[in-house]
Amino acid sequence: MSAEIATNRKAGRDFHILEKYEAGIELKGTEVKSIRAGKINISDAFARVEGNQVFLYGCDIQPWQTAGEWFNHTAKRPRRLLLHKREILKLASATAIKGCSLPLLRMYWKNRRVKVELGVGKGKTHSDQREDLKKKVELREAQREMARFNKR
Repeated sequence: MSAEIATNRKAGRDFHILEKYEAGIELKGTEVKSIRAGKINISDAFARVEGNQVFLYGCDIQPWQTAGEWFNHTAKRPRRLLLHKREILKLASATAIKGCSLPLLRMYWKNRRVKVELGVGKGKTHSDQREDLKKKVELREAQREMARFNKR
């Protein structure tokens, strides 16, 4: 069972996703409770390889309201991602290429644990984004015509 927590729609628009990786994430208890309450925003989240570890930046998990001041977390702190060593080395070599980055694609539940899906993305130009939009419009029109034809 994998229930979606949040998806990053901007990543598909702004990047060509070359590869996808699943990673665990190191969270505090109040962060998990905030995620269960739906107080999360991953639209600007990305990962960075630092040394032999991968950290997630820009993931906004709002503080849990009923927790005390001592137990609560900061909203946009860097969070460590849990990956195998060979995966970290692959990500480090992929991000060494100019124009490649690691956007966060989605966050979901898997066996009662929070997992994240990272993508190795190469940035799209403005013309690439327009071509994708044209393809979507053509596909939508073709599906409408097929539906109209099948109605008869």
